[in-house]
Amino acid sequence: MCSIILRVGPDGVFIGANRDEMIGRAWEPPGEYWPGIFAGRDVLAGGTWLGVNRAGVMAAVLNRHGTLGPAAGKRSRGEIPVLALAGATAAEAAGIVGDLDAGAYRSFNFVAVDFSGAFFVRGLEAGWGEVVALAAGVTMITAGEPNDVALPRIARHLPRFAAAGFVDWGRLLADDGAAWDEALNIPARGGFGTVCSSLIALRKDGGVDWEFCAGRPGAAGWRHVLEAERK
Repeated sequence: MCSIILRVGPDGVFIGANRDEMIGRAWEPPGEYWPGIFAGRDVLAGGTWLGVNRAGVMAAVLNRHGTLGPAAGKRSRGEIPVLALAGATAAEAAGIVGDLDAGAYRSFNFVAVDFSGAFFVRGLEAGWGEVVALAAGVTMITAGEPNDVALPRIARHLPRFAAAGFVDWGRLLADDGAAWDEALNIPARGGFGTVCSSLIALRKDGGVDWEFCAGRPGAAGWRHVLEAERK
């Protein structure tokens, strides 16, 4: 399961994210594969798990429990962030996803963020997604509900991110010193593990910064892939 951590504050919204996937599933690093959208690209289905548009909106999709990979008769969840990033604000992006037929996809968690706030949408394979505004402070989302400390990964890591400054989040994303169900930076096992990581700042002053790690954080280095101003 992937993980996203958000800090919503007076100076903007700050994001840390680890992508967990089958190691053999090919992907391309962030680039402008869609006009006006900067994102990684999945080679198999052609979508993305996380991207940022020129308006400074970030959108990301995560699998819910027990739904790894494609399924016959279902659309790829990787198209959801691309559709959402037609929105000029996080609220618009979340509204786009909330209006999708959730039954067309395997279940998902979706996050839309801009400099002023963040929204969560759950898709449960029926009806339409429920759009929820996330409160100020730190929120962690994996394969279940936001900040659900009944999930071992959230119970272990949420307090650490809440107590740390954003400058330390890269170190926290690299933490692999935990049992499998608590791990945030997952060593490959059974062909599955953490494949890349992102640190994104959407600042109130207009700055948009994205640092990307093209591998497990701690084993691979970080590099700037986007440094821009909102359009």
